[in-house]
Amino acid sequence: MAPVDPLAAIRDTFFQECEEQLAELESGLLAMEEGDDNPEIINAVFRAVHSIKGGAGAFSLGDMIRFAHAFETALDEMRSGRLTPTPDGLKVMLRAADVLADLVRAARDGGEVDQDHSKALIDELRQLGGATGDGEDGDGDGEEDWGDFSFQPLGVAVEGPSSAAWRVTFTPRADLYAKANESALLLRELGRVGQVTTQVDASRLPMLDALEPEAAYLTWTVIVTTDQGEGAIRDVFEFVDGDCDLDITPADGPAPDGGETIEVADASSAEPAFDISALLAKVQSAVEPAAETPTETSATPAAALRKAETSAAVAAAGPAAGATIRVDLERVDRLIDLVGELVINQAMLSQRVMEAGLLRASGVAMGLDELEQLTREIQDSVMAIRAQPVKSVFQRMPRLAREVAAMTGKPVRLVTEGEGTEVDKTVIERLADPLTHMIRNAIDHGLESPETRQVAGKPAEGVVRLSAAHRSGRIVIEVADDGGGINRSRVRAIAVERGVIPADAQLTDEETDNLIFMPGFSTASEVSDISGRGVGMDVVKRSIQALGGRISITSRPGLGSTFTMSLPLTLAVLDGMVVTVFDQTFVAPLTAIVETLQPKASDIYSLGGDTRVISIRDTFVPLIDVGFSLGFRNEQIEAGSGVALLIEGEGGSRAALLVDAIQGQRQVVIKSLEANYRQVPGVAAATILGDGRVALILDIDTIIAVTRSAESHRAETPMALAAAG
Repeated sequence: MAPVDPLAAIRDTFFQECEEQLAELESGLLAMEEGDDNPEIINAVFRAVHSIKGGAGAFSLGDMIRFAHAFETALDEMRSGRLTPTPDGLKVMLRAADVLADLVRAARDGGEVDQDHSKALIDELRQLGGATGDGEDGDGDGEEDWGDFSFQPLGVAVEGPSSAAWRVTFTPRADLYAKANESALLLRELGRVGQVTTQVDASRLPMLDALEPEAAYLTWTVIVTTDQGEGAIRDVFEFVDGDCDLDITPADGPAPDGGETIEVADASSAEPAFDISALLAKVQSAVEPAAETPTETSATPAAALRKAETSAAVAAAGPAAGATIRVDLERVDRLIDLVGELVINQAMLSQRVMEAGLLRASGVAMGLDELEQLTREIQDSVMAIRAQPVKSVFQRMPRLAREVAAMTGKPVRLVTEGEGTEVDKTVIERLADPLTHMIRNAIDHGLESPETRQVAGKPAEGVVRLSAAHRSGRIVIEVADDGGGINRSRVRAIAVERGVIPADAQLTDEETDNLIFMPGFSTASEVSDISGRGVGMDVVKRSIQALGGRISITSRPGLGSTFTMSLPLTLAVLDGMVVTVFDQTFVAPLTAIVETLQPKASDIYSLGGDTRVISIRDTFVPLIDVGFSLGFRNEQIEAGSGVALLIEGEGGSRAALLVDAIQGQRQVVIKSLEANYRQVPGVAAATILGDGRVALILDIDTIIAVTRSAESHRAETPMALAAAG
């Protein structure tokens, strides 16, 4: 049986926190690159690198420590005002952040990081901080000797011909302990530097009733005899710089002001001279005067210490504002599945009550109403747990943009908006690959070369904008560039050449743009490491459709292109309007419905063929017969015999869906139709109703788009015939 690593859980937590620190580092550097000179941002960036370095020291990750040390030193120069953040300097730091992320992932998952690249960046960081490429304390090869950072027993002597004695006065602050540092470990680390003798000053230790559990009261005075010099001693306290008061002087200098001290013998001696009786005496004196009952008066010092520990624990567990817990994602997924089953069973119970003819005022019906309300609250709470901001995906894109820009030789600025927009975690996890393809294409295909841009009167630096927002109960993500737009003549020529469309095909600009989503379609003249292998936008479209989403393009020649992805906020539950179409039951997402109305024949106007519009408060909107559009019937029903649902699409466009009847409003559980059957145009997903039947969930925007496309072709055909005649 393989041995169990007792530090495995701590190591996992460290790497999880590293990801958070790396995200903080990236966002801070990008904000500084945009011109934000808030000192707190610089401090946050410094703390992120400092925290990663501190954790790496605990696990003896030498490569990460060396790199983080050089990075931290440059940031410290910037934090102190001695280094001004310039665009070139920030580009170096952004590349350093990428390498630091690689080092973290290599330490976590295994693998190697290019050492030459890492060393070159260390030299660049040192030059930013005003140091030479060899480093201040290195051995001339550009690397410091950091040792293995393993903790050894206190009192390991280091003898040498030039040993000197140093007096170290060390007073921790409360922040030191709040950051999970420990004085004993620092003192133990001093034992690796040389021979040590230690004293502790407990004069500031208050009475027990005044003791603050999170405060720091002790001061340590350590005599260190070593041949490694003052720098080696300061390195021990580097991780807690700013969280303690530290004074290092030659031992033959004046002794620090005393106070009450408790001497600790040389660490190499067998029996420590630390006498705990002094501390117990303080505890006893704190307990006895305050005692008011015989039980308290007879309390022993040990019992008083246990009481103090309990009080400290209660105090620490007091206000829990902002507290978080880490939960295995599988448990959350299981909870969501159970909530989905709860919704279905609640709907089935309601259906049985209705079929039994029980009055709504009956106790059973009232209980079901309360159950429905509780089910909805549980579902909302679970969805809130599952929801996460898209920031975690967006933060991966700046590095990608930098790498592609370097490979193509195109200066690029990536602008992100709406990073706080929340969506289901399942959607977020599957967004990374499509966004990666789209950012690459935007830079490689969308943006022109710097020379071409300048000839066109544009800045040499191209701009790619990545944004997210909530619209009509969905999340809409856009990738826009200010490049040359889609070359429609070239796209059409390639499509004809490959037999995708006939040479005489009449296509709108929108249909021409959408040809790039055809499998294997590429306008790249050469195969490169970035794109041009015929795998890209068709993969993006399939990935988005697999999430129940859609992707569309708008392009303006010379001004750029915008790719718009519309995705459901959650893949679990939605509120819908249950409708009947040709004896079939469908569900229309409630978030898309503006109102319902009974159309009058006088409000319906025919525009020729099957195209109809309806007048709603002096505004004309298309009237779409859902049964006719989906192919359930060959002729449209009379408008007066159905019910119209006024809906609003993602872009703000409106239409009226004509259905046979409305059954009611219901919360339904989303089941993937593509995974269980196949993709059906006009249908987004399926659900299970209270009576056990399967109902299809309408894809509102696809129905509108298909109807408009058919109308456009019908309108173009007579014009084409007239032109030919």
